[in-house]
Amino acid sequence: MIVNLIQPSKSAEFHKVNESEDKNSKLIWLKTLNNRVKPNFSKIFINSQFDNKPLDKKSLENNADSLAADLSKNKEELVIQSDKQSEKNKEELVIQSDKQSEKNKEELVIQSVKQFEENNVVNAEGDVSVSYRGKHLKADRLIYDKALKKITAEGNITLIFGEQVFKMSYLEYNLKDQTGYFLNVKGSINTDKLITDLYANFDNSDIKKLDNYLLNLQKKEVLNTPNKLNNWIFSTERISIDGKKWKSNKAIFSNDILQFKQVKIEINSLEAFSLEEELRFRSSLNYLVLDENVSIPFWLGNRALTKTGQNFDSKSSWIIGYDNLDKDGLFFGRKLDSINFSDDFILDLEPQFFIQRSLNGKTKSFVKQGDLITGDKVKRDAEFSDYFGLKSQLKGKLNNWDLEVVNQINSYDMNKFSNALRFKSNLKKEINFLNGKWDQSFYGVYRDRVWNGSLGEAEIYTGYGSKLEKKHTWEAKGILNTEVVSLGLSNIKGEELSSKDLVGSFKGNLFYSLDQNIPLITDNPKNKSIDSSYEYIYEPIKKGLSLNTRLAALYSIYDHGQHQEYIGLGFGPELILGNFRTNAFDYTRISIFPFYKFKNGESVFKFDQIYDKFTLDLGFDQQLFGPLILKSNGTLNLDGGSNDYGNFISSKVALNWKKRSYEFGIFYQPHNQAGGISFSLFGFK
Repeated sequence: MIVNLIQPSKSAEFHKVNESEDKNSKLIWLKTLNNRVKPNFSKIFINSQFDNKPLDKKSLENNADSLAADLSKNKEELVIQSDKQSEKNKEELVIQSDKQSEKNKEELVIQSVKQFEENNVVNAEGDVSVSYRGKHLKADRLIYDKALKKITAEGNITLIFGEQVFKMSYLEYNLKDQTGYFLNVKGSINTDKLITDLYANFDNSDIKKLDNYLLNLQKKEVLNTPNKLNNWIFSTERISIDGKKWKSNKAIFSNDILQFKQVKIEINSLEAFSLEEELRFRSSLNYLVLDENVSIPFWLGNRALTKTGQNFDSKSSWIIGYDNLDKDGLFFGRKLDSINFSDDFILDLEPQFFIQRSLNGKTKSFVKQGDLITGDKVKRDAEFSDYFGLKSQLKGKLNNWDLEVVNQINSYDMNKFSNALRFKSNLKKEINFLNGKWDQSFYGVYRDRVWNGSLGEAEIYTGYGSKLEKKHTWEAKGILNTEVVSLGLSNIKGEELSSKDLVGSFKGNLFYSLDQNIPLITDNPKNKSIDSSYEYIYEPIKKGLSLNTRLAALYSIYDHGQHQEYIGLGFGPELILGNFRTNAFDYTRISIFPFYKFKNGESVFKFDQIYDKFTLDLGFDQQLFGPLILKSNGTLNLDGGSNDYGNFISSKVALNWKKRSYEFGIFYQPHNQAGGISFSLFGFK
């Protein structure tokens, strides 16, 4: 959202270039003798690399009337040349400046169909093009006041740097104090490359590579970018610039680059400013607008956009959820403005109110006072302090590592506090290992909940460890493959397998899995791009019958040589019908996936015991009407030796409102009595 017409680290030197007229530098006018060729193109060129230009003394004497004087080595020289070239049929006006230090080189190029200068003011009209240190500006008309160092442009203005495009009706910018404003701005930004583009120096050849697809803000066809949301289009009536700070009273962003309609994010009182390799921005109350009808308020607070790609947070500040185990049912929360700690850490706080607990006046989320943390939870009267909770999340960077710390407090009653607190921390970065990209992480937990199939919920009381994981997805001969390899070492204290006691043990594990989707009878779309006629889906449906397969293996070792391991095999059909483009029952997905584990040994703990050897995963999705879709999945226990044979050991039911650019829904998970609201935005290019 922030660009500079001049490079911040070079701006002072550029200001000095045009101050040469006040420091006894000479002004030289050069005109060619060939006046018979009528010019149809003009160019103004300001360049610090004077010595590299083909303007030797002999050519100047033969082709121009000149006035010149020697300057000392530390002085600046300003040359203005008008050259008519018959073979190219164009007129060129060149303004050059030479500075002693190579580090201070700057360059400004202005091209136009017609130009003239009067009272130290350059006027350019017709197909005006300006280039300066990687920033490129196009306009119908441009005025450059050399005394004030001010650029004014109007009419069909386009500002380009890298893959960032800004279009506007009027621009005014002072090169000296870096102040100005833009009017009636529309543009497109790529947040993944924005920081790099801000500080990169692009030349004319880079701009010529930009086709009309990028310059046209509203696309006719787009391609989904899975798990990435980088490209946005935006509009605002005015952007004010004051140094490195940009302001706008109201800016509207959208990931719907086809129509600018399905999703709009209205950012009010937006302030953005640049730091080293980082953009920071803040705002007041904002709105997420869906289909131009539904407005959901939210706060961004103080946010940072870095090269790692932390993007816009479009989630609502109000949270509604259901958690019967820790919160006794329905609750809501509100995200507060983010708190910045230095430039590296951001703290998000979400106070919560437990609605159902307060209405009932009872709680069954805690064990009896004095019992083990793994004991049975008992029903008791709720105190006033039990009605409130807090979720906090701290994110930041430690050198090249990404740090995340999450805390959940489910009561402020000090007598229950140790039972009411849950904590997770994770320190992660990507490393090169064995000719591939791996995720290396270190983690710590306090009272982590783990659901383990028919064994139910298990508790990890404390734990810390390290994990090295590689995930690779590729497609070969129409078969989609996903491979996962992980290695882990940890020290854990948790619920024992055969009792409620807490037990501690070292744990090492090695895991491998390979999942494949093999098409059998499928109708593949000719391409994956979509146009505005795709209202409900972000990519064409791959219809037909396919076979899902899975191979998995795990080996875990504990204290005293205790271990468990399994090899798992599974395969099953998946049927997809319809296109999801008409108003009713135009999409159905049915999947059946049996999976069997050949198991040996036992774990020390309850949370990771391999227990359900034979399971059946079922999935059913059905479009009902328009964007309304029912989604359901569950895992059925088919292990004859289990007490839960024939029961669903995990399940989820969701009713979603699915559109091309977003998906919104409510869900419930009967197996752990939890539910809530889900929301996702989809990215395109």
